[in-house]
Amino acid sequence: MRTLLFLLMIAPFLSACGFNTIPTAEEQAKAAWSEVLNQYQRRADLIPNLVETVKGYAQQEKDVLQAVVEARAKATQVTLPPEMLDDPQAFQAFQESQAGLTGALSRLLAVVENYPDLKSNQNFLALQAQLEGTENRIAVARRDYIEAVRVYNTTLRTFPSMIWTWFWFTDAEPFQNFTVSEDKMEVPKVEFGTGKSG
Repeated sequence: MRTLLFLLMIAPFLSACGFNTIPTAEEQAKAAWSEVLNQYQRRADLIPNLVETVKGYAQQEKDVLQAVVEARAKATQVTLPPEMLDDPQAFQAFQESQAGLTGALSRLLAVVENYPDLKSNQNFLALQAQLEGTENRIAVARRDYIEAVRVYNTTLRTFPSMIWTWFWFTDAEPFQNFTVSEDKMEVPKVEFGTGKSG
């Protein structure tokens, strides 16, 4: 009885002292991650129809089409459940597989430029619009995840919530976040002709 009375008396203080901050931030980050996965899955679901449509017009682009199919297969095989968001290697593998698919899709869409009939096909245009919309949703979902992880990771390292990590949430680890690959960080070289004639 005394224990129950004691818990009832300190409950209001616990709620105001940051005890719930860590699990709340963790769940928000996991929910944001679920939305990232949802949008990547949406993209993966669009790809077979896109490949079939392109195949009908560009049979000779078998290598590019095969690269997209293989990149999609790899991207859907590399999974990252919320319980593994603190694993740097798993996160890196997931990020690389999705980047591989993004690159393969970019090459496919560049090849499409050589086929005016395909570019005017209504089916292709609809798929392309859906893919562009999905890429935008992926960017938004990633941005939201990055922010949720920032909040969660900061919560683990700031007072007073870090006290709870020492005593109660001892297994709480910072979550991994998206990084920009080295090749994307390089400043593109722009070369202008001198305009001089010999």
